[in-house]
Amino acid sequence: MKHFFPSGLFLSGNEAVALGAYEAGIEVASSYPGTPATEILESLARYEGVWARWATNEKVCLEVALGASLAGARALASMKHVGLNNAADPLFASAYTGVRGGLVIAVADDPGMHSSQNEQDSRLYALAAKLPMLEPSDPAEAREFTKLAFDLSERFDLPVLLRTTTRVSHAKGPVPKGQRKAGARGRGLRKEPEKLVLLPAYAAGRRADLERRLGRLSTFAESFVHNTVEWKDARVGFITSGVSYLYVKEAFPRASVLKLGMVHPLPERLIRGFACKVETLYVVEELDPFLETQIKALGVDCRGKELIPSLGEIDQSVLREALSKGGRRPRRPSPRVPTREPAICPGCSYRGVLYALSKLDVFVAGDIGCYTLGALEPLRAIDSVLCMGAGLGMALGMEQALGAREGQKKLVAVIGDSTFIHSGVNGLIDMVHNGGAAAVVILDNGVTAMTGLQPTPASGNGTGTLDFAALARAVGVRRVFTVDPYDLHSTTEVLKREIESTEPSVIIARGPCALLPEMRERENGAFSVAEANCDGCRSCAELGCPAIVWKKGRKKGRAEISDSLCTGCGLCAQVCAREAIAP
Repeated sequence: MKHFFPSGLFLSGNEAVALGAYEAGIEVASSYPGTPATEILESLARYEGVWARWATNEKVCLEVALGASLAGARALASMKHVGLNNAADPLFASAYTGVRGGLVIAVADDPGMHSSQNEQDSRLYALAAKLPMLEPSDPAEAREFTKLAFDLSERFDLPVLLRTTTRVSHAKGPVPKGQRKAGARGRGLRKEPEKLVLLPAYAAGRRADLERRLGRLSTFAESFVHNTVEWKDARVGFITSGVSYLYVKEAFPRASVLKLGMVHPLPERLIRGFACKVETLYVVEELDPFLETQIKALGVDCRGKELIPSLGEIDQSVLREALSKGGRRPRRPSPRVPTREPAICPGCSYRGVLYALSKLDVFVAGDIGCYTLGALEPLRAIDSVLCMGAGLGMALGMEQALGAREGQKKLVAVIGDSTFIHSGVNGLIDMVHNGGAAAVVILDNGVTAMTGLQPTPASGNGTGTLDFAALARAVGVRRVFTVDPYDLHSTTEVLKREIESTEPSVIIARGPCALLPEMRERENGAFSVAEANCDGCRSCAELGCPAIVWKKGRKKGRAEISDSLCTGCGLCAQVCAREAIAP
């Protein structure tokens, strides 16, 4: 929700990026949902005059935005850090082609892995792809830097990367509000093969031109108004950027600071000039020593990652302790707030499939989604998770390594509907083409559930839906089945049969996400436990449903079901041998 202040709005960093893009005159926005970047597109979709859509993956998202740019419109692509890996191919090439309308690529890193499978410093992509990168430190700068990024993109004929982190993306602060820039920049198509067709002969010329553009950017960086020096006590100086600047200011308010708004290319003369005027220089940044390595390469004496942790987030207390105790890795105090272990939602359609798999002697190659939580106790149903769409390819590789006799009848790949569309379909094609025999389970709950119920091409947006069964058959799968994941017996029987198959099979477990509005009304009503019949066998507890709690008493205790959490899915009643559970 937007809160109004006399001078503007109270927005999150993601909402501020969207506002900045809107005020910059953006016309096209494309994204794939991923925390902590999801809300950028969701916020942009609320503005009139902006075509804002979810793409099937981040590679497509960037290609859509670049296409709009080359047609003369200002465009934005947004994604989380691991999504930038998926978009790397068009990212590197776009530095060669350049742009017409301004193109901004907003990427949100996740130090501390709050909702990600790894930590990754996207600043390294700016260096490798030879692209400018801006890094705001708070929501107000997120809006301002986004607007600047569009201007810089058109001025230097380059896409501009805008890097945020989880704390900037999700923190809220006052943000001024301006006017939307009107008018497009010469909208239309131009035939410019020397610029846009990356044949080797043309690309060689664009490579040389890229170096010239970077040279002009380096000169510009020296006078960029958001590369600023704050002079105070010259005995200690800090070079920093992004949210780390706020940590430095709180931990060491009397120190001098060089705050970098543009982290690539760096203002070399400004850095040397600042360094020679302070006695002790520290470089403070989250994750990799990106700034530190380049600053040391300039011949500047500074200290950084030998003192400050390179793992996880830093904050003012971590920074203060790291520099005051000679670099011993500080121990974070235990949080005083109560914690809640992550769990699959009550009534989730994934639970029945995962429970069935946990009872079979198979190796389950999982994927990225809510169902990843099936790797935790008590289900322990997922045995490997790498990255989006990887489970199918990994299952094929395991099968080939084990050989036909050992590999078959042991491997299952589990993937969600949105992830299958994102990059899993390629793995299925490869499995069929190369003679794999693993069973593939597509968990189809109709939305991209983990990031906030965004629609997918399979859930439809008024123009039709993607048919997973027809798609599987189209790529050569002959054994395709659809199961009701709330029918535990039927689902288990299909899984057993298809795991024994000597050719690939696709099992579509279709059940809507428990968080969808239409699922909030219980069809069966809440279930309850007949105390006299419960013998404490804990079979129902093996489902891992948060609605089932264990009450102490008697010898083994007994199950109890929370009326406020139970959705009436009925799985617990199906696993209870004593028939102690009923609506």
